[in-house]
Order: sequence, then structure tokens, then C-alpha cells
Amino acid sequence: MPDTAQGANLWIWFAFATVACWGLYGVLLHAGQTNMADPVNGRYKAFLWVGIAYFLIAVLAPLAILVVNGSDWNMPGKGILLSLIAGSAGAVGAFCVLLAFGAKGHPAVVMSIIFAGAPIVNAVVTLALHPPKGGYGSIQWQFWLGILMAAVGGMMVTLYKPGGPPRKAPAAQVDAPPAGENGK
Repeated sequence: MPDTAQGANLWIWFAFATVACWGLYGVLLHAGQTNMADPVNGRYKAFLWVGIAYFLIAVLAPLAILVVNGSDWNMPGKGILLSLIAGSAGAVGAFCVLLAFGAKGHPAVVMSIIFAGAPIVNAVVTLALHPPKGGYGSIQWQFWLGILMAAVGGMMVTLYKPGGPPRKAPAAQVDAPPAGENGK
């Protein structure tokens, strides 16, 4: 896509679209899982349809764009390998979301942890792969504060989500034995 005056900031709209889509992902995935009406295998059935959606969007759409753009089909092995690893990380992550739901993780809490933690992982791995030219000591304090705020923000959303913590079951009452059953 050409970088014109009008399209120069188009990336931010795509970023916001991604935020909206990924923000809906957990909610819709949990709804799909529960609406499979299969408490044992519903999450796997839902994930199967996620995979079909990935095929339709992540395989057919770029294939069509490559054909329309007249792309050559030269794809270096390193690019293929890293792209397969990236796709695998995304798919394993999506599967782990379902496993978290299946292990009784509340969708709002699970997704809050994921979306607060993922930017932290991204920042740390990016720093490890591309250290700053001035060394790690040259990193501004605001960066570290941002990392801390992401972690604290995720924790606060998790702990203080609307509706409060789940209610505890009332303690079982011990009834007195009926008259005449006290062993006498």
C-alpha cells in the first residue's frame, strides 16, 4: 500500500481494528464453546471452527492478494520458517485460551491477563533481540514504568472486574440430630 498523505496514518486504524477483533476474540470464543452444548468437547469443537476461519481468512485472502498483485512465488526458507513459528505461536496461544477456559478460568480474567502480559513479553523479547545502541542503561525510565503499569493494570482489571469476586458457597450447616437419635 503506498504511503501517501492520506494513507500515512492508515496503520493506526488497522491497529485499532486488531484491538477490536482480539478484544472480541475471547468473548466470542467462550460463547462458541458454551453454545456447542458439549461440556466435554465443546472447546475443541469451537477451536476447530476457529481453525476453519483462520484458513478462510489467513490462507485464502493473502493468496488472492498475491495473485492480484502478480507476486513472484519466491519465498526464502528463513522467512517461511519464522512465519510458521509465528503462526504456531499464535495457534498454540489460541488453544491455551480454550484450555484456560476449560480449567475454569473466567473469560474476562483470562483475557485481561493475556492482553496485559503479551505487550510485556513483546517488549522484553524485542529488547533481547535488538538491544538499544546505548546499552540497556540508556532505556528511559518511562519505558520501565510502562511495563510496570501494564502489569499492574492487568492485575487490577483481573481483581476488580465488575461483578466482584465469585461468591463463596455458604458453609454447610450441621443440624442437630432429631430427638431420639442421640444414642440413648
